[in-house]
Amino acid sequence: METRITKLFGIKYPVVQAGMVWCSGWELASAVSNAGGLGLLGSGSMYPDVLEQNIIKCKETTNKPFGVNVPLLYPQIDEHIKLILKHNIKIVFTSAGSPAKYTPVLKENGVTVVHVIANVKFAEKCKNAGVDAIVAEGFEAGGHNGIEETTTMVLIPLIRKTVDLPLIAAGGIGTGRQMLAAFALGAEGVQLGSRFVASVESSAHINFKNKVLETKDGDTVLSMKKVMPVRLIKNKFWQDIRTAEERGANSEELKSLLGRGRAKKGMYEGDIDEGELEIGQVSALIENIKPAGEILQEIISDFEEAKRKILSN
Repeated sequence: METRITKLFGIKYPVVQAGMVWCSGWELASAVSNAGGLGLLGSGSMYPDVLEQNIIKCKETTNKPFGVNVPLLYPQIDEHIKLILKHNIKIVFTSAGSPAKYTPVLKENGVTVVHVIANVKFAEKCKNAGVDAIVAEGFEAGGHNGIEETTTMVLIPLIRKTVDLPLIAAGGIGTGRQMLAAFALGAEGVQLGSRFVASVESSAHINFKNKVLETKDGDTVLSMKKVMPVRLIKNKFWQDIRTAEERGANSEELKSLLGRGRAKKGMYEGDIDEGELEIGQVSALIENIKPAGEILQEIISDFEEAKRKILSN
């Protein structure tokens, strides 16, 4: 299966594992890369020394391409960039900030740069900044999200119409059929987060993984729009946030309620009630925890089967 995305990264399948905080360590990234996709280390929940350890372990456990996802709002971003260059990482996904900030220095050092966006405005900024590809993420996605609330079904053709950069679809994709739908809209690859959270190699706590399996349609919601929109599972913490918002709490009060380490508490430490449980709408379709390699093969098989059925009609 060859697309501009597989050529760009040197991978077998145009499937990228999202660099999710607290879930995307070296075990998951190397497993996805070994299976033919592109694994990403989620540096947003890693101190610099932890990121360095994960880079070293990833290099020890795969000889296939892998990359690092770098949220640009991370307070020690400069140290992360230095580590990426020190260890000769060749693929970096940036998000949550301007693509113009670090793209030049990364490109000067031979790094392939991909930026995650949620609207047309930033697609144009990506083109002007010289990124190599774009991830267009619809509002179905888990975690931090676009304030416009544009769905993947609408966002992908909008971005495809705006720029001709290699395009990766994200948000609400967890099966091969959904991957095929994204390709029909103009994508050349897909990025999956939620489906890989429920993998054996994910560093998420088992309590969180099991909670994902229990999630039904309507159990996730885009919340905290006054602070930074994030899609999470409805639980006690979410209810506390909702109550505060309904009585008119301002952004400072919501930040205080959020506190520090809330996502770590839920996703990594397994506090299902008080933690922030970031996951996408596609969690309603996830029924089991499997090795990442099996998940990837299922997606590709499902994609090919769905394509055959459509062509035979």
